[in-house]
Amino acid sequence: MSKALLTLAGLRESLAMALNAVRTNKLRSVLTLLGIVVGIFSIISVMTAMGVLRNSIEVGLNQLGANTFQIQKFPVIIGNDHNVRRRLRNRKDITYEQALAVREKATLAQAVGIEVWDFGKIVWWKGQRTNPNIVIFGENMDGIATNNWVVENGRSFTAQDMDLSKPVATIGKVVADKLFPPSVNPVGETIRIDGNLYEVIGVYATKGDVLGGNNDNFVVIPIEKYFEKYGKSGRSVNIMVQALSREVVDEAVEQARGILRIARNVPPGSEDDFAWFSNDSVVRQFDDFTEYLRLGVLLVSSIALLAAGVGIMNIMLVSVTERTREIGIRKAIGAQQRDVLSQFIMEAVILCEIGGLIGIVLGIIGGNVVGILMDIPAVIPWEWVGIGVMVCTVVGLVFGVYPAWKASALDPIEALRYE
Repeated sequence: MSKALLTLAGLRESLAMALNAVRTNKLRSVLTLLGIVVGIFSIISVMTAMGVLRNSIEVGLNQLGANTFQIQKFPVIIGNDHNVRRRLRNRKDITYEQALAVREKATLAQAVGIEVWDFGKIVWWKGQRTNPNIVIFGENMDGIATNNWVVENGRSFTAQDMDLSKPVATIGKVVADKLFPPSVNPVGETIRIDGNLYEVIGVYATKGDVLGGNNDNFVVIPIEKYFEKYGKSGRSVNIMVQALSREVVDEAVEQARGILRIARNVPPGSEDDFAWFSNDSVVRQFDDFTEYLRLGVLLVSSIALLAAGVGIMNIMLVSVTERTREIGIRKAIGAQQRDVLSQFIMEAVILCEIGGLIGIVLGIIGGNVVGILMDIPAVIPWEWVGIGVMVCTVVGLVFGVYPAWKASALDPIEALRYE
């Protein structure tokens, strides 16, 4: 038999003996691997939850059209700094006229959408009503394209609808399904919002959920009609700029910022009194915002894993003492020092891996609870699963080496005499 086959057979025998030792001492094994379970669970659950939220944010931001960024009064992520919040509260609204200046002067823009909105509306149709959670948007023509809304049934707004401020509306899929039975085509029907009547001219294709909210829960009317019904004062508009191409997005951002700074009389050298975001920028902000949380979890989990490693070392030393006679018998019948060493190291690694796998499974389930509660698709952080398995292996090796070495160094004659 070749040396490689002998080595493989020895490893297989060590694995079998290690598994048998774990099964024989079930309670001790369970108590030993609890620390590993807690440490790995903490890491995987938090990283899974972060992955769920990050994916939802990315999906939500992709609702904007391609190569599109949005300018608005407040940042997407503000944080809990009271000084920052107080400073932001003093910002002036972005006016419709300032938005028009961007639309007229932004030469690197393919489209400039302008929108205002309000939340908490009820939509009525022939005695049927929605819940008071509908968003009503006032949009210009480009706002439809920059929001990446696609009409599935009916038509979108025309220039005439906008110019004449017609009482027409396009609605999201959720609103259509809530109000109208399958036998009724929403197009051509009249809905009522805040006592105002609008003819439905189109229904948008579904866009799905983001962070527990629904992107299809809205009604769109011409922006001038919105101002006519709800007024302009006290409302800050959003500006959505679609660049001519992906290559000029950064230049388009700087151009739009410059135009808006001039329109808002922002002094040179002062920071912007408005915010802008794109898909990439918000994901970066989210990563920065959660960085310290992730570091804190890693620190606490590392302490838990260190404590678990010390526990494994103690248990393995006890195991070596209890099995001294067994080790002596193995050596007496021909087991080499490396065979005993590999047996006990493998036992420590197996204990860690079992605890790690339990922690990984519980962590993925626990982290995805956030997604389940918010109706967000589940995420499996494969990168962190791999890191978790590797960490468990390292802990088993580091804290299992000394007990294994002590076992392998036993003198067989003295071991056989041990009572």
